[in-house]
Amino acid sequence: MQLWLPALAHFEPDHPLREWLVRADRLADGSTGYLDGLDDYFQGIDADVPAAAITREFLAGDAAGATWLSADPAWVQPDMNGVRLLACGRLQLGMDEAHALAAPLRPVFDEAGIQLEISTPDRWHLKLPANTPLPGFAAPEQALGEDLSQHLPQGAEGRRWRLLLNEIQVLLHQHPLNAERRSRGLAPVNSLWLWGGGNLPGHLKSNLHGVISDDLLLRALAAHAGMIQHTRTPDSVAVATPGWLIDLQDLPAGEIAAHWWSTLQPLLNRQSTVLHFASAERWQRKPWHRWRLWRGAGR
Repeated sequence: MQLWLPALAHFEPDHPLREWLVRADRLADGSTGYLDGLDDYFQGIDADVPAAAITREFLAGDAAGATWLSADPAWVQPDMNGVRLLACGRLQLGMDEAHALAAPLRPVFDEAGIQLEISTPDRWHLKLPANTPLPGFAAPEQALGEDLSQHLPQGAEGRRWRLLLNEIQVLLHQHPLNAERRSRGLAPVNSLWLWGGGNLPGHLKSNLHGVISDDLLLRALAAHAGMIQHTRTPDSVAVATPGWLIDLQDLPAGEIAAHWWSTLQPLLNRQSTVLHFASAERWQRKPWHRWRLWRGAGR
């Protein structure tokens, strides 16, 4: 079994997981971060993963035969140093709101020969002719909190998309729904974040038997690799067996201690577990390691 966890620095010295690490075996470091971390679990997947096609296939089953690009609802805000990406997805949108925001954008995309699909309120997709060449697009995790100018698509191919994105931002900025959202204390949806472009890959390979996660891309990758995937609940975590990945890397370390530790502790007591932190450190904890009492001495 494997646990994918937040960066080790987020775990305070008194976090219960720290005591378990003292008696575990240190392994070679894995990958750092979210997208690179996926490569540790799925062969051939890296930061350039065609996330749009994989998630569209998972959600709608129609990704084959086209090139796809994620166009997720986003919140950007100007400051003294430029314009920053403050949020991408998870903007508390309902499906009716998503379609209302998308309505004035559809003619712009249609004119460009692009089909806009609202797969979920937080996940929008652009459908293009198969094998359409695309410039490089930064994933949300690479751009959050940073100036947009550092992460916009570059070059001649990128210019088309920069112009299109400018037009989209103007239309969203003027959308009356955003004023209404602000009145409710919600962030505006004033941009789309384009990323994860490409075609649906062939069958993926993985040494995992199954995945427990609330992350759409990770679940979609698992499904595309032909393995079982479940959403993250105490019940699904409690019955995880050898060969499964439990994804907790998106949670605050304090939440893991407060809400998940009582479920995780019995798992660690009965089966060998690799703990992989988002900051790359990896340990292996085996049930008999609890008898390594000398490792806890002097703490």
